[in-house]
Amino acid sequence: MSISQSTRRILNDSTLLACNGKWFQRLQNLFDSKPDPFNDKHVIGIFGTAGYSPVQNQIHVNPEKWVHDNLESLAEKAQNITNENKFDPLCIEVDIYGVHFTDSIFGCEVFFQDDQWYNRYLPSEIGKLKRPDLEKCEAWHTAKRIAKEFVKQDVKLPLFGLPTIASALIAAVNLYGDEILTSLLADPDAARHDLEIINDTLCEIHEWFRKTIPANQLQCVLAFERTQPPGYGQICGCTTQLISGDMYNDIFAPLDEKLLGVYPCGGMIHLCGAHEQLIPTLRNMKSLKSVQINDRASLDIEKYYQGLRPDQIIYFMPCEEMTVEQAIEITGGNRLVIQKPLNIYSK
Repeated sequence: MSISQSTRRILNDSTLLACNGKWFQRLQNLFDSKPDPFNDKHVIGIFGTAGYSPVQNQIHVNPEKWVHDNLESLAEKAQNITNENKFDPLCIEVDIYGVHFTDSIFGCEVFFQDDQWYNRYLPSEIGKLKRPDLEKCEAWHTAKRIAKEFVKQDVKLPLFGLPTIASALIAAVNLYGDEILTSLLADPDAARHDLEIINDTLCEIHEWFRKTIPANQLQCVLAFERTQPPGYGQICGCTTQLISGDMYNDIFAPLDEKLLGVYPCGGMIHLCGAHEQLIPTLRNMKSLKSVQINDRASLDIEKYYQGLRPDQIIYFMPCEEMTVEQAIEITGGNRLVIQKPLNIYSK
């Protein structure tokens, strides 16, 4: 079974590939601090994939067909990426168990309820976690089948968005709840042991994808709106709003640096809450090249712009309280990638 010849032709079209290449070069220029900014006329639009939904039954039942259906759908939309005012990359987004992909790998029961995925905590004691046998994990087996099938189809245009690998902190809280945070104070050796096990496993997963997917197509989670130049990774920092700046600096920043270090160019951290206490540490993280902010975090764009290094990029999602116009006024359009059309929350 394979995709149609017309789909393969479209998804390898030289004109469309050149268009993609132009946008990636502009992104790379921005990351290289060259005078080619993504100003108010250059935004990353969202271009989702076929069948992108919380429950993708086919992704588990027949991963190969899921890949084919996505590619066929993307071919029908391919001409949309030639828009001169925004970058609309074609993406396959491998959404396996949502933000609980990693939890399932460590043995958590994952279930779907009220339109989203949840997991139940591990019953085991903190400090006893062992490296999982990835080859015995259903979610990992599915992810590998999808990646291999994507490569097999030999299409160069679509980006490949990874499952949510997140970060050691997020995974640990998903595995144990707030007990992992208490343990950092009551039994720090046990907590650090499990965090190291988690982070090493996450590094192994990223390494496998890096070796399997072509570098110019590999992207991390939400590839269609957090698109980076080739060679950059991503971590999720949502849960860092629960901890102090000192705790992040002392315990979690080294883990996140190691995870981003899997990628030759470092990468991005996603933030969506109140994380301003992290800014001094984020500034000093050599592997951290960009910060993606949305929802509550978007309100603090001025603090990020002033507090981060001049070579750290801000991916900005507008909200009702912080519009695109306000963000451009604060930053002058510098070091800024806007993730929604300009008329969203426009005043």
